[in-house]
Amino acid sequence: MTALPRTASAGAAELAAMLARAADGDQAAFREFYDRTSAKLFGIILRILVERGEAEDVLQEVYVTVWRKAAEFDPARASPVTWASTIARNRAIDRFRARGSRPTAPIEAASDVADAAPTADVLIDTGRDAARVHAALTALEPRHAAAIRSCYFEGLTYEALAERENIPVGTLKSWVRRGLMRMKAGLTPAGGVA
Repeated sequence: MTALPRTASAGAAELAAMLARAADGDQAAFREFYDRTSAKLFGIILRILVERGEAEDVLQEVYVTVWRKAAEFDPARASPVTWASTIARNRAIDRFRARGSRPTAPIEAASDVADAAPTADVLIDTGRDAARVHAALTALEPRHAAAIRSCYFEGLTYEALAERENIPVGTLKSWVRRGLMRMKAGLTPAGGVA
């Protein structure tokens, strides 16, 4: 006698029943749900994370979540596989974002990593430059200095600052341009080159 193929809806109904029993604490039903869905969920996670060990860790977290939230599953909103896949995808993305784009290298390579921190002489020069810029800004008309600070240090666009100050964009641009020209003149040494 040949077994009839299961339809997708029959499979979904069986998985939904397993989740309902798992919500009641039925470990055997949960184990069967795991057996039927883990390959698909692992594939989703592995595509996002690439590293197998990390994907296995996330898969375990996913099934802990499925066990805890089995009672929240609503077959009217999604199929069991879609529901579990969404959890898996979200967990994998969260893990991917949490790790950032950190390059991985063996610990032995740590001694070869250059220190990106600026050296003392660079810090001193930078401090002097900052003091010169601050002095040049304080020598400007207050509204010109404020416009330059907002545009260059706060990152505001001319349009956003003009709207905030309730002035035309052209006026704001003139303030910034005049202020920068005065600053340049104040920062240029007597020899003529800044």
